[in-house]
Amino acid sequence: MADAPESEIDVEALENEGDIAADYIEGLLDIADFDGDIDMDVEGDRAMVSVVGATLDELIGDHGEVLEALQELTRLAVHRATGERSKLMLDIGGYREERRKVLTRIGAEAAEKVRKTGETHPLEPMTPFERKVVHDAVAAAGLNSESEGEEPHRYVVVHPAD
Repeated sequence: MADAPESEIDVEALENEGDIAADYIEGLLDIADFDGDIDMDVEGDRAMVSVVGATLDELIGDHGEVLEALQELTRLAVHRATGERSKLMLDIGGYREERRKVLTRIGAEAAEKVRKTGETHPLEPMTPFERKVVHDAVAAAGLNSESEGEEPHRYVVVHPAD
C-alpha cells in the first residue's frame, strides 16, 4: 500500500522526477564511459530509476555505498530542477532488488528469533533503505521494531510482542 492515497499522488510529477533523474544518470554514465540502459517507473509514491548493464559493479560499490551516494546526487539534481525534495529510488544492476530479498529474510528471521526467545534483538547497522525493508518484514511477522543509533551506524532493534 502506498504512503499516500492514490488521488494525492501526482504521477505526472513523479514521472518528471524520473525523467530528470534518468537524464542525470545517463550523463554520469557517459562521463564515466559506462554502458547501461536506463529504465524509469513510478512505484507507489516515488519515482524508480534502474540502470541495467553488464559491468556496473563499480557503480554499486562495497555494500551499495557508491549506489547510495549516486542516489543522493541524483536526488539533489532532481531537487535543483524541480525545487521539490525527491524520494526517488535508484537501483543499479538489480542490486537493491536482490538486497531487498536478503533483508526481508533477515527481518523475518530476527522476528522469529525474538518470538522464540522473548528478548529484544539488535541487528547490524544499515542504510535507510535497508532499515525500511527490515522494518516492513518485522511488521509483516507481527512484531515491532525501531531504529536506534546515529548515521552511519543506525541499526534496527526488533522487540517482542507486547
